[in-house]
Amino acid sequence: MRIFPHFRRRPPSNCPPPSRLIVGLGNPGPEYADTRHNIGWRVIEHLGRRLQITINRPECRGLVGIGPCKGEMVVLLKPLTYMNRSGISVMEALRRYQLTSAQLIVVCDDIYLPLGKLRLRFKGSAAGHNGLGSVLESLGTDEVARLRIGVGEAPPGQTRDYVLSRFEPKEESTVNEAMDRASEALVVAIQNGFEAAMQRFNR
Repeated sequence: MRIFPHFRRRPPSNCPPPSRLIVGLGNPGPEYADTRHNIGWRVIEHLGRRLQITINRPECRGLVGIGPCKGEMVVLLKPLTYMNRSGISVMEALRRYQLTSAQLIVVCDDIYLPLGKLRLRFKGSAAGHNGLGSVLESLGTDEVARLRIGVGEAPPGQTRDYVLSRFEPKEESTVNEAMDRASEALVVAIQNGFEAAMQRFNR
């Protein structure tokens, strides 16, 4: 477990310190909105609406929202550094809120999973995902909890174009159901622990 040095700025003293950092990976800008690669952002936004947490405060090179979830204070983060530099924003948030890598959950897309399927893991490689790879490299560990959401398999040789494409209309109902389940999985992880979420949602 890595503990990161403190930033000078601290959370307001009138609220308990956050116990979790939940990060949705994606790219900023309208050209990337609702693309397969931005499903991590969409899940974090969905979770924010469920918890009534507005994610609009610019800090840590991203957009941040803070609020309660099942008695815990959580930080929701959408990095604005572009996917390949996501680790910079995550590191700043961990330092800013005095959290460890064990208190982090990363949400991202996965082209190796069927559309809408969830996969939760405590650790492992980035499996070719540049955003997750940036986070693992910045933290210096692969022991980072992650929630992957399947976006379907890319055609051979077309991975980049595929992940930057938008979901087809016929896929949106599956995507919406996946976001519901992903948000529920994150709430379970916060309330009961990540292992409990794995046992329930990896089936």
